[in-house]
Amino acid sequence: MKNRYLILFKTIFLKEWIHLKRYPFNTISAIVTIYLVFLLFFLGYKFIGGNQPSFSRTTEGFIVGFFIWTYSIAAYSTLSWGIIQEARAGTLEQLYMTPLGYETVAVFTVISNFIWSLVWVIPILVLMMVTTGRFLHFDLITIVPLLILTIASGYGIGFITGGLGLIFKKIQAFFQILQFIFVGFIVAPIDKAPILKILPFSLGTHLIGMNMMDKVPIYKMPVYDILILIGNALFYLITGFLIFRFCEKVAKDRGLLGHY
Repeated sequence: MKNRYLILFKTIFLKEWIHLKRYPFNTISAIVTIYLVFLLFFLGYKFIGGNQPSFSRTTEGFIVGFFIWTYSIAAYSTLSWGIIQEARAGTLEQLYMTPLGYETVAVFTVISNFIWSLVWVIPILVLMMVTTGRFLHFDLITIVPLLILTIASGYGIGFITGGLGLIFKKIQAFFQILQFIFVGFIVAPIDKAPILKILPFSLGTHLIGMNMMDKVPIYKMPVYDILILIGNALFYLITGFLIFRFCEKVAKDRGLLGHY
């Protein structure tokens, strides 16, 4: 049984790699597009507030926030786009016929996406630091667990949008709305309103910023903040998965899996 799961994960993991290797122009275009968006915002802000004493500090915070925003987009859209593409190709029902169930396919897709997203997210982060001249601190022992817990909320939202994709099929416009909502989550003033720590990405962005900007290791961060972050990750992942299962049941009852 364990071997079957391992084979499935390996297959999905290699599938993601094949997509990256087979369509390099698409990957490069995505990197360039996101970098140009960053450049537009950065130059605009520099023109307006470049002479402010706090500009350099704000720039570092902007880099961290944009980094999380970029990763969050990849997180929540992977399942939804996958479902839309499979529905277009007419292969969605076949995935539901797998012995291990589509839920297992979805979970392994999420894990693979998290790993392979680094291929294009890291170059964007490097480009941002080179452009601004602000090189942030990297402590993998701190960054990796914080990033996993932070982006987990995005995958929870991804399960929700994936479930909606099963029912409504065309939800691309909703993706665009979510991108702007995510910006609000990331820049939420949790110092002034601690209750906002329960929002997706808000607390995680703050803690990652503490490490990348102030070099604070994870073992010196407030324990209750780490616990809240873990709670957030579990809550959004579990809630998103349960909503996905509900939407899946609705789609099956209505016979929507084979239609686009």
